[in-house]
Amino acid sequence: MIDIAERAAQSAASYSALNASDPRVSVYQPEQQGLKFPEVPVFATHAEERQHRKERLVAACRAFALHGLDYGFAGHLTVRDPEFPDLYWTNPMAVHFSQVKLSNLILANHHGQVVQGSYALNRAGFVLHAAVHEMHQDIVAMCHAHTVYGTAWAALGRPLDPITQDAAVFFEDHVVITAEAGAVAVKTEAGKSVAAAFGKNKAAIHQNHGLFTASRHSIEDAAFWFIALERCCQVQLMVEATGIKPTMVSPERARYSRENVGNSFIGWLHFQPIYEQLAQTSPDMFD
Repeated sequence: MIDIAERAAQSAASYSALNASDPRVSVYQPEQQGLKFPEVPVFATHAEERQHRKERLVAACRAFALHGLDYGFAGHLTVRDPEFPDLYWTNPMAVHFSQVKLSNLILANHHGQVVQGSYALNRAGFVLHAAVHEMHQDIVAMCHAHTVYGTAWAALGRPLDPITQDAAVFFEDHVVITAEAGAVAVKTEAGKSVAAAFGKNKAAIHQNHGLFTASRHSIEDAAFWFIALERCCQVQLMVEATGIKPTMVSPERARYSRENVGNSFIGWLHFQPIYEQLAQTSPDMFD
């Protein structure tokens, strides 16, 4: 057995070596080597990456069910195919988030045609998501659902304020979109106007409609920031209901928090315990 003094010496040596050439992309990655910590996967083939993206898409749908983000058939999550970027995987129409599984996912193109799968495509989901994917080739995944707090906040037509550290992750990284506000997006022109307004942001509040998130990294990233955005809307509504003006996080501190705990790696990392819980408690999602 290694004694405490020897282990301390090894840790000090490891710390010095790491800081000499730090390979980390986030301060949340452990400096000490040999500890269990999630790692972003690397794939040898498109088939491997496709399977991974599909599994995480299913898990994202299950996570939305877990957080009560369902509303009838409304809500759609998409992830771009790694080999054929003009195609994207999405949840089937009129299937509850809790019942989405690998076998009922559908693959669609930007024209709204299902090229693989037996279920229909959500028309509104196609109009908005396909437009964003087509206009922003760097976007890998996108999420939208008709949620209670997000929809309520969207009715105000205001961006979220940086009133908490959690809300600060969206500071200068989300936009309020007024195009097509309140109108059901079933015409392709509506999708184009929303897509153009989305810009480089990771989130959007569509006035009189609800929340959207997008990721240039992964479906896990997009899914977690959607869950976080809904929660931030809930918190701000609760704070405003007190009638007391909240203290804002300063722009400098908000930007610091956004850069350190609001980036794509952190969004992906936040989703990992959610995925592990679902993988253990809902094995049918891999059917």
